[in-house]
Amino acid sequence: MANVVDEFFPSSNSRQLICFILFISLADTQNIVVFQPSSLTATGPTVTTFLLGNTSDISLNLRTVSPSNTTGNIDRLSCETEVTQWVLTKEQVGKTAVRVHLRLDKNLRLCGDNETDTDCCPKPLCVLETLQVSACVGGTLQASLLIQAKIYALLVPANIGSDNKTVIPNQVYQPLGSCPCDLTLKNCDVRCCCDKDCSAEDLKLFGSRCLPGPFGGQVSPAPDYQCSVKTSEDSPDWFPFLCVTSPPENNPYLGLFYQGDTITPKPGPSFQRPVLSAPVPDNVYIQGSPIFTSNDQYFTIPQRALRHCVTNAPVAFLKDFQFKCVNLLQSCPVGSPLQTLLTDLRIQVNNGQGGDVTVDIIDEVALDLSQFISSTYAVASSVERQMCENVTLALDYKFYWKANGITSIKLTRTVGTVILNDSVVLTTRYSAVFLNGEFMGEPNSGNPGYQVGRPVIAGIVDTLENNTGSIQRTSINFWKPVSDGLCSTAEKKPVMFGENSTSGCLLPVSQQNLTQCNLLREIVTSLQAALNTATYVAKSGNPDALNMADWMNITFVTMNSSTTTENTTSSCDAIPSHLHIHVWSLITGMIDGKPQRDIRALQVSYSLSTWALECGGGDISPCMDPTETQLFPVTSSVTFTDIPVNTGPPKTRCFLNQQDCLYKASCQLVPDNLITSV
Repeated sequence: MANVVDEFFPSSNSRQLICFILFISLADTQNIVVFQPSSLTATGPTVTTFLLGNTSDISLNLRTVSPSNTTGNIDRLSCETEVTQWVLTKEQVGKTAVRVHLRLDKNLRLCGDNETDTDCCPKPLCVLETLQVSACVGGTLQASLLIQAKIYALLVPANIGSDNKTVIPNQVYQPLGSCPCDLTLKNCDVRCCCDKDCSAEDLKLFGSRCLPGPFGGQVSPAPDYQCSVKTSEDSPDWFPFLCVTSPPENNPYLGLFYQGDTITPKPGPSFQRPVLSAPVPDNVYIQGSPIFTSNDQYFTIPQRALRHCVTNAPVAFLKDFQFKCVNLLQSCPVGSPLQTLLTDLRIQVNNGQGGDVTVDIIDEVALDLSQFISSTYAVASSVERQMCENVTLALDYKFYWKANGITSIKLTRTVGTVILNDSVVLTTRYSAVFLNGEFMGEPNSGNPGYQVGRPVIAGIVDTLENNTGSIQRTSINFWKPVSDGLCSTAEKKPVMFGENSTSGCLLPVSQQNLTQCNLLREIVTSLQAALNTATYVAKSGNPDALNMADWMNITFVTMNSSTTTENTTSSCDAIPSHLHIHVWSLITGMIDGKPQRDIRALQVSYSLSTWALECGGGDISPCMDPTETQLFPVTSSVTFTDIPVNTGPPKTRCFLNQQDCLYKASCQLVPDNLITSV
C-alpha cells in the first residue's frame, strides 16, 4: 500500500482502533454513513479507506475537483462521476463497514527523451490532483471523501542489467584476483610487490626479492625451460636436448595460492623392490577427537553437561576440563561413580598409535571432608547412623601425550568415609589434564594481543638451577561465592580481560573477634592475598615464559600502616575488606578487523572499612553473647580502563633483520603508535 497520511488520527494504532469502533457504533445508531478518514493525502499508487454506517443501497462515485483560488475550499460537493486515471473498487467487510480501495491506472515510469508513449510520467512530479469520492443514495449525497494525490515518478535505471552470468576462471590454471599474494587486509604482505598496501619505502626492502611467477597456472611469457622459448641466437648448444615441451598449464607455479582438491598420482611401473612402510593406525588422535578403549568403546569420565552431571561422558583428546557434581546422599552409594572398583578404573585405552595403554591408579584418602561436604539436612530421629566407607570423592586424570598418541595415563582417586546421620550434600570433583612430557599445555589469551573474555595471564618468577629465571604462569582471581556465600566455602575465578566485575563473600565475626582487631585484620588480609599470588602480568596474550620483556611488574598499593586505629570492644577499624584490581590497556593494532590490546599497567589496592556489630532491629544477641556471629562482606572488584589511542595518521617504522631478509626473505613492520608508555 502507498504511504497514506491520516490527518484525523495521527495517534497510535490502539487509539485508531477505538475511534474506528466508536464511529461504527455512532453511525449504526443514527443510521448515517461516514468515511473514515474523511480526507487524506496519497503519495503512492494505492489508497484504502472505510465507509461506515448504513451502507445498503450506497453507490460510490469518483471525480476530480479543484479547490477555489480564493478560499481554497471545494465549492460544490455532488454525486457526479467522471472518468479519471484511478480505478475505484469496494469490498463489504461487515454489516456496517465497506472497504474502499483506489488504484492508480498509470505507469509511474519517467518518460525518456523524445518518447511518444503516453503511459509514462513526463515530469518527476507525475500526479498532482484532488479527488472526491461520493457516497450517494438515489442521487442524494450522504458522505464524501477528499484525497490529495501527490505522487512522484519512479526513477528506474536505463540499463537494468542482463542475464549474462559472470564466468569465474578455473583457479587451478588462472588466479581469480589480480594480486593473489595480497593475503592480509589493509596490511603490506612481505615480498608481494603487487600489494597496493605497500608503500614505496616498503617495496625498497624487498623489491629485488618479489615472489616470482603468476601465482596460478597459465603464464606469459613461457618459462625458460620451454623448448619454444629459446631461439638459435641465444640458446646454448645443449638446449635442444634438455628443454621441455609441455602445455602452458604445466608450470612450477601451478596452484601456489590455490586451496583446492589434490590429485594423487598413479604409480607407474618400476623394476625396484617396493619399500613397505609401517601400517598407519586407523584411530589416530587429533585435537578434539574422542578417546577410545581397546574394545572400541568411548573412554568416559563423569562430566557436567547442560547443568546436569553425566556419568558416562566421552573424553576429547587434548581438551582439559574440571567439573563438580553435587549429590544429595540419604543412604550409602552402591554404584558408580560414587562407588568405584579398581578393576573398573584400570582399563585398556587405545593410544592412537596402534597399541594400548593401561590406566595407572594412585589412591589417596581424604580425612578432612569439608571441601566435599557442604551442608547437612536433619531427618527423622529414628534413622540410624550410617558409615559409608570408600566413597569416591574425586577422580583426577593425567594424560601424557606425544605427537598424535597417548603415552601413559595416571589416575588419582580420592576416597573417604562419609558419616550419615543426616542427609548430606556431597560435591564430587572430576578433572582431566593433558601433559606433553611433564609439562601441561597452557592456552594463550590472544595472538598477539589480549582478546576480550580471555583470562588475564599472570606469573611468578621460577628460578632455575642455572640462575636464569623463567615465569611460571598463574592467574589473578577474585571471589566466586557458592552455596551459602561464606568465605570458607567460596571459590576463586580468574579475571577475564575487558570484563569489569564485582563479587565477594561473607565472613562470620563475633564480639569476641572484635576484641582482637589485629588478628581479625590478619585473617581478612590473608583471605584477600590468597586471590593473587602473582608478581608479574603478561603484556600480551601470548607471552614467552623465558622472555622477561613480555612481562611487567604488578603494582601493589600498600596500606598506610602509620594510620592510628582506635579499637573498641565492639568495633575494629582499618579492615582491608575490599580488594580492587585496576588494569590499563591500549589498542596496539588491528589484525583481521580485531583490535589487539596490550596491558600497560596493573594495580592492586585495598579499601579499609570499620566493622562493628549491629544490635538494632530487636536482635541484640550478637551484643550479649560473645560467641554469636554476624556476617560481614569481604569483596573484590576489577576495572579495565582503555588508554586513548593517538588518532593521527599511523606512521610505519620497519625493523629489518639482515639475516632474516637474506635467508628468510622476511621483515617485520611495526607501527610507531605501538611504542607507547603509560
